[in-house]
Amino acid sequence: MSISKKIDADIIAAMKAKEEHRLTTLRMVKSALKNKAIDKRADLTDQEESAILTTLIKQRKESVESFTKGNRPELAEKEQVEIALIETYLPQAAGEDQLRPLVTAAIAELAASTGNKPTPRDMGTVMKATQQKIAAAGIRADGKLVSELVKTELAK
Repeated sequence: MSISKKIDADIIAAMKAKEEHRLTTLRMVKSALKNKAIDKRADLTDQEESAILTTLIKQRKESVESFTKGNRPELAEKEQVEIALIETYLPQAAGEDQLRPLVTAAIAELAASTGNKPTPRDMGTVMKATQQKIAAAGIRADGKLVSELVKTELAK
């Protein structure tokens, strides 16, 4: 079942259960997916839907940070609840132990193709190669965590 179909079913369930906050969050997600499909003028693939949800989560995390700095814990908590709800539609985010082998493999491949080990100056190239490996593996990863892992591996 695709993400959008699952969201449609959960919207109906939230209406029946009269869960107002869940319903508004699901409608917002459905709206974002629909807008992207309209822009594309075609149906979205599962990977595109996942990318949109990841963007929504990133936006919510930035909002949490802003609300926390602005001393608005009630709004930060609301955003945290939305993050948790949106994350249920995505595969589990990969941890450091799953990502480190992908980072080292990307660095090794770049070292083999160029003939010398990448340096911290090659951060962008390594990040791009690592993101491709993550996408090929079909897992979800936090960009900040991947960036930190790449930095530590390149510093070695």
